[in-house]
Parts: sequence; structure tokens; C-alpha cells
Amino acid sequence: MGKAAVIFKDGSMSFGERIARLHKKRQELIRPVQENPRDYVLMSVRALAEKLQTDPATVMRIVQGLGFESYKDFKAYLHELSIANATSLQGMQATSSDDSDSISHARKALEQDLQNLQVLRNTLDMERLVSVVDKIHHARSILVLGGDMAITLVEFIDYKLTLLGFPVITATTPGKTVHAARNAGKKDVVIALSFRRGLRQTVEGLQRARANGAFCVGITDTFVSPVARFANQSFLTPVEAPFSNSYVAPISFINILFTLCAHHRRARTLSILRKVDQEQRHGYRWYVG
Repeated sequence: MGKAAVIFKDGSMSFGERIARLHKKRQELIRPVQENPRDYVLMSVRALAEKLQTDPATVMRIVQGLGFESYKDFKAYLHELSIANATSLQGMQATSSDDSDSISHARKALEQDLQNLQVLRNTLDMERLVSVVDKIHHARSILVLGGDMAITLVEFIDYKLTLLGFPVITATTPGKTVHAARNAGKKDVVIALSFRRGLRQTVEGLQRARANGAFCVGITDTFVSPVARFANQSFLTPVEAPFSNSYVAPISFINILFTLCAHHRRARTLSILRKVDQEQRHGYRWYVG
């Protein structure tokens, strides 16, 4: 969190809003970097200046005008932007085209999942998450927002929290997101899940709910995500994969959240689970053979 706070101290500002603070000529100079951060993230000051057909001193003035204390901070920010703007095609193109090596690609995918879990383990702030759990226990309702592939995560949270007796509402379509976010208020907790650049329906639902006074929690993969910018509390869960996204780390995060919710008021949880136990032992939905 400390590093992110330094690099992204103007937390509510997008890169476009940062650029808008520059003089028009400098805006045009830096625009290619905004459009394709991946192409510039590894460049030195001198190399970037040459690419933009200007001089290093001008590049540094632009960097400072964008709100960064150093070029190192600017490069770290570009790295996050490149993550946020990555597409499945770019990931696939970055791998070998040798079709006979598919097992090697599968092993790399597994290794990346393990790395994602390790990053989550090393960076997750448990104390902040405990404070969120306390708010969940006292909330009138918990609204969970997400769309596209993140619908699977929304349903997972819904199932887990419903099991513990929490009043969960989910919104995974644009229409329901608009209505549900409009009805969220100061007594509610909103959990928004979106990765990379962020899905519009989720981000705008998050903004509307927060404007209404709801306590908003963001689950995303980079601190430059609009979900991280607009939430009261945000948690980063890597979704890096050879192509597309991997939800191994977000699912692990949800399991951690569920575990904390269960143990936060242990007596309450045990009372609920005694009833669940009867259904799991004798319920009609279980196969007997």
C-alpha cells in the first residue's frame, strides 16, 4: 500500500485527467504513451524522449506535471496501466506459436497461478479486511456488483455469504446494477468486482452507490483501476495469465473473506451451521446410491 500511495497520491484521477492538467503541446507529446503504455513501460528517460521526438528535460517536466515525483514512479504507473489495458490477444501473441509445445504452455499457466497466489499472500492486508468484515456483519444488506466473466465471482460470493445468513443482493446486468446501486444507502455494503480497465456497469454502479453513502469495497487487480479509485477500501488480487484472466487469486481472496466472516462472530456461525449440517446430512438434493 505504501508504494501505491506514493505513486498514485492523486487517487481519484485517471491518466486522462492527469494529462488534462498539462499544456496542450505537452498533452499531444504524451498522448501516445497513454494510448499504448505497454510500448513505453521499459524505456529510459532518454529513450522515451527520442521516441516522442523531444528532449529528456521536457519529458521530466511532463512527468512532474502529471503528478509523479520521479521517473521511476512514472514507470511503475505505466506498468500498472499496461496491466489494466492488456488484452487476451496480446497475451496469446506473447507466447510461442509452437503447437506441439502445448503442455509447456499449460505448465506456465499453472506456474502463473501459483505466482498470483504468492503475490496475494505477500500483499493482502488482513487488518483492513477484518474492518470490512465488521461492516458486513452490521450491514442492512450486501450488494455485490460484477459482470462478464466476473459473474462467476459474484455468484461465488453470493453463495458463500448466503450460507452464513447474510442478506445478499447481486447485480450482474446493466439494468439491475443501475436500480440496485440507486437503492443502496448508508446502512449498506457494496462489493464491486472488475479487473483490467473495469467494466462500465460495475464502475458506474460503484460510483452511484458511494455517492448515496454506501460503504464500497473494490476487488480488482491494479491500483490504477477505476474500481480501486472509487471504492472506500480496495483489495488487489492478481489475475495474470498467459492469456485472458485467471481467477485463482480472487477466489482465494473470497475464501479468506468468507473465513473471516465465519469466525468474526463464531457463536452466530455455529448456530447457522448446525441447521446447515442437518440439510447436508439428510437433505433431498444429495445423491444416495
